[in-house]
Order: sequence, then structure tokens, then C-alpha cells
Amino acid sequence: MGRSRRTIPEELLLLALDPATGTTAQPQSLDLGLAGAQLVELALAGRIAPDGDRIAVVHPRPTGDPTLDTALELLRRRGSPVRAVHWIGGPRLGLRQTYLTHLERCGMVHAVAGQMCGVLPTTRYQATDTAISREIRTRLDSAIRTGVPPDPRTAALAALAHAVGLGKHLYPGNEGRSSRSRLRDLIRHDPMGGLVAHAVMDVQNGVGAQPRRAPAATGSAGGGGSGRRAAVRAPVEPTTVGTGRTPAHRGGVMARAGAS
Repeated sequence: MGRSRRTIPEELLLLALDPATGTTAQPQSLDLGLAGAQLVELALAGRIAPDGDRIAVVHPRPTGDPTLDTALELLRRRGSPVRAVHWIGGPRLGLRQTYLTHLERCGMVHAVAGQMCGVLPTTRYQATDTAISREIRTRLDSAIRTGVPPDPRTAALAALAHAVGLGKHLYPGNEGRSSRSRLRDLIRHDPMGGLVAHAVMDVQNGVGAQPRRAPAATGSAGGGGSGRRAAVRAPVEPTTVGTGRTPAHRGGVMARAGAS
């Protein structure tokens, strides 16, 4: 797969891979982020569009990407727009492993077999082409440090990286505080990326079962209503992720790829 064909779920996963350990940071919230990233990619492909806090299929023609097309077909079968929090909070069995296997097949990562406590088999994944990971990171760094509004793809990637808690992984410590703040602020540069990022954070915060409140009448007409307050909160890192219905899947063999 050429660079122009990389999808946002793939880029989010590459960002989350720790080059030293071969594990993924924030594994539980990353599963939610990958489901949200699929929605952004489908929107960029013109297949779906936001309808308030819901997602509507506007063009059911397949994209040619099997994983994205599976998601598109599931959305189409719903028959009516679905709330983003319900979609992202639903079970996505093996989604992270599906993308890891795909990246391995494309030669972007390679699997390293091992054992935990000398008994349990484990699998770690390490990037084989570090130039790709550097290019993704450079785009993100540029958007953070230059103040130039990023393109929709980079803005959505930044929003999702913040939503799943990758800020402290990418920009650790006190010296990374301003970069983490800017990463959070980039959530406003892409409407679809912002919608799914807020939905990811809502699921983590346990509010996915309740409809988002409309902005207060006293708020300004153009922005910053009560429905956007999640943008200024750091995402919660729960030990159990759920929506009050089915818990989110922990990601197969990568479930123990804990955050740094």
C-alpha cells in the first residue's frame, strides 16, 4: 500500500506503536479510536456524513478497502442514522488485530513472538519502515508547532490521538505539556474528526448511553456549547471501557500492550 493510500486507522495505530517495546499505548481506548477513525475515513471517502451527533450513509458504494467496507455495510444495514457514541462503543471484536495483521501484510510492521512469564505466548509488533512513522509524526508535529491549520486528515488524526490518550505517549513529561494542549486544540479543525473524537471520550467517560445535550440558549450562536466541553478534558483511561451495554473488546493478543 502506497503512502497516499494509508488510512487514518492505520496511521493512528502506527502512532500508538512503541518502537522500544513493540506494544501499543492506550490499548483499550485505542480500540475505540480505531472504530472512530474508520468513520472519519469513510467520511473523507464521501460514503458517510454527520447528521447532528449521528452518522448517515450517503453513498453505499464499497471503497475497495475490506475493513472499511465491512464497517460501511454494517452502517448501511442499520437503515437509519446511528449515534456516533453507540457505533464507537459497540463491540469491535479483533479490530486492532485486524489492522495489525494488515500492516504486517503490507510490510509496515513485523510480528515478534515471545512469552510472558516464560509461559504465555505473546506477540509484539515493530515498525519495519520507520520513515513512514516519522512522516506521520512530522505532520502532527508541524500542525502543533506552526499554528497553521492542518488538512482535514491530519486534524482528524490529531483529534483521535488526543481522544484515546496518546498525548502523553507522543509528548511526555512537563516539557510536552504545551504540545499536548495544542494537540487537544486541533480537535476543532475537522468537524467529522471532532464528532468522533468527542464520541470516543464520551464512551470512555461512561456517558454514551445518554443523548448529548443541546447547547445552552445563553451560549454564543457559533460555538462552544455544553456539548463541546469534553474537548477541554483529558480523556479518562478506564480499566473497563463500555457504554452501559457491551464492553469494548480489548484487542486479542495485544490486550496486554499497556500504556507507558
